[in-house]
Amino acid sequence: MGTGPQGWPAPGEAPRTVSDVSDTIRLVTPDPLAALGGRRIGAHLALGHGMVKAADRARAIGATTVQVFSDNPTAWRRRIEPPRELAAFRARLAGHDVAPTATHAAYLINLAGPEPDFWQRSVDVLAAELRMAALYGARFVNMHVGSHRGTGFEAGRRRLADGVAQAFEEDGVGGADATPPILVLEDSAGGGDGMGTTIDELAAILESLDAVGVPMSRIGICLDTAHLWGAGHEISRPEVPDALLADCDRRLGPQRLAMLHLNDSKAGLGSRLDRHEHIGAGRIGEIGLRHLVTHPRLAAVPMFLETPGMDEGYDAVNMERVRTLVAGEPLPPLPSEAFHLRGSRAAAGPVET
Repeated sequence: MGTGPQGWPAPGEAPRTVSDVSDTIRLVTPDPLAALGGRRIGAHLALGHGMVKAADRARAIGATTVQVFSDNPTAWRRRIEPPRELAAFRARLAGHDVAPTATHAAYLINLAGPEPDFWQRSVDVLAAELRMAALYGARFVNMHVGSHRGTGFEAGRRRLADGVAQAFEEDGVGGADATPPILVLEDSAGGGDGMGTTIDELAAILESLDAVGVPMSRIGICLDTAHLWGAGHEISRPEVPDALLADCDRRLGPQRLAMLHLNDSKAGLGSRLDRHEHIGAGRIGEIGLRHLVTHPRLAAVPMFLETPGMDEGYDAVNMERVRTLVAGEPLPPLPSEAFHLRGSRAAAGPVET
């Protein structure tokens, strides 16, 4: 029986389960960066089982960048002191040449909504996220643009801009002791009055931020491939992302695209649904995702996987699938169990110490 990458079956052969090949999920090259064509591509990893272990896991799966939660993503309460392992975590990432680090802000944050108390709590949590990201040495803090909650895009973008401005005033990051992280606003699939589904909407949001005096050097954009698909961008066809990226540079500025979330999608095109799938195993598919991970315009843009089963061994599987795409090789089939996993990300920050 022939094998494909990492011990998976060759094309046309019956797939095995991830447990069958658990011993073969190892880094296949001593040079992860070269295996990814010199690109910074990694995964969202959980920190709940140990921060140093997570840094070593990034190296083991061949990641060259990493995204994490710096705290509980589903709670308002934020830690004040950094986790005990933080210094060792940063040192281990540096030793593995895993960079840059991105933190993902709490899911609860919605600066575009109309409810005053919720808005203020969102501001406070964002300020805390920015402060903690600076301690992590993170280059990026990724945040969902949010929902206007039925009040209309124009009202939503004004509230969002005011909230970001206030969070920056509160975060206290900067000066000689710390480099302020970039706040990276993530596009939306469009469900639930989500904003930022088009380049036009993202451009309008940036205009609102600039109008209230937000330092635009601290603002970036993240495009999520599953969100783009759900919003109606047919990125399975190479000419579509080509045009989208050109429009992004023209409307938002060539420096604005800071990150890419690299996910396939279970959802239908234009469904407004955000349903992540394994690399090359969903509706976007192998052709579209290969075009993105080898696109010259994206060579210097860090990419982060948020695919299913990240804490069940599929972080390694999907990183290997990315390397396979970069190498121009066909993707092997996945076992049936791969399509019956829980959420798209390992939703755990560092444990309390």
